[in-house]
Amino acid sequence: MAPGLITLVAVLAIAVVTGLAWQRTNGRMRRQPGPPALAAGRRGARPQEGDATAREARAGETPATEAGPLLTGAELGLPLGQRATLVQFSSPLCAPCRATRQILAEVAGMTDGVAHAEIDAESHLDLVRRLDIRRTPTVLVVGPDGRIASRASGQPRKADVIAALGDVS
Repeated sequence: MAPGLITLVAVLAIAVVTGLAWQRTNGRMRRQPGPPALAAGRRGARPQEGDATAREARAGETPATEAGPLLTGAELGLPLGQRATLVQFSSPLCAPCRATRQILAEVAGMTDGVAHAEIDAESHLDLVRRLDIRRTPTVLVVGPDGRIASRASGQPRKADVIAALGDVS
């Protein structure tokens, strides 16, 4: 009986710790890394023939920069906002996606130069894979240049979205 009780307590403890960790990170906006400092010799360097950036440009894909992938208005189906664009990846039966849509629409409506785009993750699997979207809703805060400034997996709080907009340069 004692080994079974110890196993039960251990499983419950692991479940509680995992649940608390998930709850703490769910919907939290995380800054994306900025562009790394370029070495003096690399400044203004053009992509070489074998570089991934050169291959992507030839293939008509959106090239990734050293800071990460870029998004374009064509990929989102609307022009990027003058200040920022709130991009939401959703799925049809996702209940938190509906609440997230409302939060982002409110923030975009009350902030000048901010656009809101909602993308159906199931219909845009190439984009989901390229941006490493693992669940819905996922929210990206994209600068006017197409760089991803922040992201959140799960339903973000309105205050966190507004704070993330302040980080967009």
